[in-house]
Amino acid sequence: MAETPTVPPAACADMPALRAQIDRLDRALAGLLAERQGYIERAAIIKKDRNVVHDDARIEDVVAKVLAEAKRVGLSAAIAEPVWRTLIARCIAHEFEKFDAKTSAA
Repeated sequence: MAETPTVPPAACADMPALRAQIDRLDRALAGLLAERQGYIERAAIIKKDRNVVHDDARIEDVVAKVLAEAKRVGLSAAIAEPVWRTLIARCIAHEFEKFDAKTSAA
């Protein structure tokens, strides 16, 4: 599939042009999320104790960093925070699955 050229929001003259840009971003985000998932899976291998998979301090640190970056780039905190909290929760669930699979295979 040919790469969709980037067009700024203000330059999108109609809904098909705008939707093409959203689709382009969704493809890029899927790739980045797959990369993030790889790190989550590696964490499940590295961690020795299931009790450290869920880390409240780390969650709050990640959210704080994301909110700072969101502010810097003009992303609404009302979008960023719930998206990242959901992402983190799903990543933790995935990490638990991988951790448990590792320990049951051992």
